[in-house]
Amino acid sequence: MIGALLRFYSYLYHLALALFLFGLSLVVIMSHNPTSGGSHATLQLNLGMLPWKGQELTHWLLGAGLLGLVSILLAWMGKLRFLFLLYALAVFGVMLRGYFVSSYVFSGKDEFRMALWLTTGAFLAIFGAWSQFRKKRGKRK
Repeated sequence: MIGALLRFYSYLYHLALALFLFGLSLVVIMSHNPTSGGSHATLQLNLGMLPWKGQELTHWLLGAGLLGLVSILLAWMGKLRFLFLLYALAVFGVMLRGYFVSSYVFSGKDEFRMALWLTTGAFLAIFGAWSQFRKKRGKRK
């Protein structure tokens, strides 16, 4: 029962994150208008907790969002479940490194709290991704 709840939480957490990353990167990509002749500014992402900048960051977010969606779908279908666990571990690792190990500076206590909640949520989601490998117990007679 607890494993099923953790799995549900993990799927939901990473689904929300993957959709956010995918959507954010699509907005930035769609804002690029090569026919404007440079008269319109394009959106540029700047996420200081991540090691990438500019267009490279946009492509990493797009890839991470797609990988998250694919890994969730495959794990939900019972295929390549290890991919979802690897994705969950990578998300936690990037958050931990980006927010707390790097030289990233928080703009205030609210941003620090948000980073703490997001990273804690990613940590808990690892247990849900791991729980899909537990053997199901048979019903006792």
